[in-house]
Amino acid sequence: MPDACRVAAIDCGTNSLRLLVTDVRGDHKQDIVREMRVVRLGQGVDETGRFAPEALDRTLQVTREYGELIAMLGATQVRFCATSAARDAENGDTLLDGVRSVLGVDVEVLSGDAEAEASFLGATRDLVDVETLVVDIGGGSTELVTGRNREVAWSTSLDIGSVRLTERFLDGDPPQVSEISDCIAHLDATLAPAVASLGAVDSLVGVAGTVTTVAAHSLGLPSYDSEAIHGARLNVADVRQACLSLVQMPVADRRALPFMHPGRADVIGAGALILDRLLEVLPLQADDVTVSEHDILDGIAWGAAERAS
Repeated sequence: MPDACRVAAIDCGTNSLRLLVTDVRGDHKQDIVREMRVVRLGQGVDETGRFAPEALDRTLQVTREYGELIAMLGATQVRFCATSAARDAENGDTLLDGVRSVLGVDVEVLSGDAEAEASFLGATRDLVDVETLVVDIGGGSTELVTGRNREVAWSTSLDIGSVRLTERFLDGDPPQVSEISDCIAHLDATLAPAVASLGAVDSLVGVAGTVTTVAAHSLGLPSYDSEAIHGARLNVADVRQACLSLVQMPVADRRALPFMHPGRADVIGAGALILDRLLEVLPLQADDVTVSEHDILDGIAWGAAERAS
């Protein structure tokens, strides 16, 4: 690998479009900029199986803005990865063609296993010889992956995410008890068999926007504070209490929370339910959950640097 390589990684999820520009040297990286915009690319995809034109427009407009920033910062390797919504959409070529025309790179539509592996790599790069379960709750899917020393041992990708389940179950504002009950029943029926083969989980790391927002709520932060959130070890009971608090709130009350991104307020309840039910069904031996700000976006960046070597 060259002495230093400046790479740009873009994570195109169901809810958000995120950019990381970072300098990578060997096993170390120095982040230059992180950007996140809620574009809701997965709007209606669970029901229609297609990208909505307005969702594509929002996504490509932000992609153009990211392209200008990437050019200004001089990144020499660009990697654009799309996940759950792009896997589901019948008209996914419209996204691929649009991104290619804007950035001049091909979109990688990651499989569920590849998404899990990238999340694991991003979250655990700094962990040494620790068997870890990484939980990545996204807008369209949730990935669970175990491993040690950057080697994945087991993974699964489930079609449960904050946007997908909000659209499918949680119509009320706040959700009605019957809506929450139906969502919980669906989650338990999905999660219990998915984790049945797991042995004891001694270390759990949660990543992505749902987990970091729940963490901010559990910590009672006066604003979103990445330094306070990254690496925080939170008591499981406190995390579950924060989850249930969020799902029961009206959207306006969620949006008023000082740490809440406005584009996440309407779907955080479903994401919080996913996290709560996971903590119920996992064979978790520890009393705490570790929260990481490093996730699939970092994993995409590490992969881009390896390609530049």
